Amino acid sequence: MKKAKLSVSEEAEGKELRNRLIALRRLREQGKDANRRPRRFRLTTEERAAILRKTGGKCHICGGDISGRWHADHVLAHSTGGIHAAENFLPAHVTCNNYRWDYLPEEFELILKLGVWARSEVEKDSDVGLAIAKKFSQKELKRQARRKNTASDGA
Repeated sequence: MKKAKLSVSEEAEGKELRNRLIALRRLREQGKDANRRPRRFRLTTEERAAILRKTGGKCHICGGDISGRWHADHVLAHSTGGIHAAENFLPAHVTCNNYRWDYLPEEFELILKLGVWARSEVEKDSDVGLAIAKKFSQKELKRQARRKNTASDGA
């Protein structure tokens, strides 16, 4: 596969995005303080109902309707010192919350936008899309093999 030559401005934009992502990661990591984590406790049924009402039964991450299991997601991440109290929670789909991890909102927004763009490139069958699909497939195969090895090690 031939590598497309990037223009100077395209290369600069790519580096700017990369630098922005790195800066956001550093900002997120600065807020982490493992020694400052307050104790967690189980939310009551009433607290969970109040949290779900905050968004009208919608996931605060993707905006989709919540039915069945859901997570009470920390607005300010617990890992960065966010309190474990009802006022610091919003409802989220289990999958949305698991993928959001403890990224900063701006950082997660960029990750989602990159993912949506990458998906469109894969669907268009572009050179970039094919390269993304190949790399992603390789990564997923490695991840699945690692999970199988970990599961069999514990048996």
